[in-house]
Amino acid sequence: MKKFGLVVLGAHTTNHTRDEIEKFREKPILLIEPVPANVNAIKENLKDFTNVIIEPIAIANKTEKRNFYFVKSESIAKLGKHWATGIGSFDKNHLLNHKSKRFKIEEVDIETIQIDCLTFEDILKKHKISEIEKMIIDIEGSEYEILKDIDLQKIKISNILFEFKHFDGVFQTGDKLKEIINKFEKNNYKTSKIDEENMLAVKK
Repeated sequence: MKKFGLVVLGAHTTNHTRDEIEKFREKPILLIEPVPANVNAIKENLKDFTNVIIEPIAIANKTEKRNFYFVKSESIAKLGKHWATGIGSFDKNHLLNHKSKRFKIEEVDIETIQIDCLTFEDILKKHKISEIEKMIIDIEGSEYEILKDIDLQKIKISNILFEFKHFDGVFQTGDKLKEIINKFEKNNYKTSKIDEENMLAVKK
């Protein structure tokens, strides 16, 4: 069994997590990212790292194939927002609901693929993970599904940084977020807001 330094669910292109990845150069790192163009970007960005494992799959609460929706590569420049590479979801409406005066996404901008999904438990078994120093979760509204599924009694995760802004719908938080915060408290974690989008849970 192995202790992993960093596990990222929703690694995107790693442009925004490069500093974190650098901190764990001497330890195993697992990056999970379902969007093919992003996976290619990760391989290019981290080609000098020998400790990184890339899983081109999605994490879900069932082991299955599911439709996955993301912004087409050719639409990124047209839409004018670099973060559009990171809003892939199992729910097409999650993408469409980002539409605004400055982000005019339409159905034509969305690509659909069938993606292999593994549960968090599947990933732990596959890579023989016994402990994780830090986990980052940014999976566009699926954070609740995954955090609810993780057995915090079976796996020690010292720090969990997760996006919370879509817990109860696009740009909505409510009972689901409260449920996960309660789960952390019961498992001896202290939670705190890092900013208006992200929360950190630290094992006491």
